[in-house]
Amino acid sequence: MNGRTLVAWNLRRLRTERGLSQERLAADSGIDRAYVSELERGLGNASVDLLDRLAGLLRVEIGAFFVKPDDSEQPPAPLKSGRRPRR
Repeated sequence: MNGRTLVAWNLRRLRTERGLSQERLAADSGIDRAYVSELERGLGNASVDLLDRLAGLLRVEIGAFFVKPDDSEQPPAPLKSGRRPRR
């Protein structure tokens, strides 16, 4: 797994574990939602500054984006689509 793919895997994993939509993460980090999607698909190339900002929002160290998954680990599942119901 190359570096870009590794970052993509972990960004999606961390975001979905926290129940954040791409839209919410993008808004909080000051980037476009389409760019978050590109990063998660391994098409975008994030700067160290952006990875640092994303890590802060996800409450992890920047190194969390470079953790290699186990060979048996399945790709992170997407969040359920649609808006959350109001409480």
